Amino acid sequence: QVQLVESGGASVQAGGSLRLSCLVSGLTGTVAWFRQAQGKAREGVAGIDDSGTYTKYADSVKGRFTISWNNAKNTVYLQMESLNPEDTAKYYCAADRSRLVFGSWVPTLYKFWGRGTQVTVSS
Repeated sequence: QVQLVESGGASVQAGGSLRLSCLVSGLTGTVAWFRQAQGKAREGVAGIDDSGTYTKYADSVKGRFTISWNNAKNTVYLQMESLNPEDTAKYYCAADRSRLVFGSWVPTLYKFWGRGTQVTVSS
């Protein structure tokens, strides 16, 4: 049974940092972080391939966010720096067994999803 469990969301001041975690069980595959702000469509933020070698970022977070795998802990992290109010959203971990989805920001291509964790950035 595949499970994705996110944690680490919080309320922070602009300019602050957070690290989100996604505990991945029952799956080896491509993992991505998406986010959805209130009233907006879900958007891809960062992705990592099944080997942990390749990463991809949305332009809006490039240089500020870092995605990484800790294989020993079966956890994918999203380190977020220099947060601003536009980063406020619910963040979701998504995964799929297919390597072909790596780098895609199309939510429907990812079969497995966590329930999300809220990040709120105040100015």
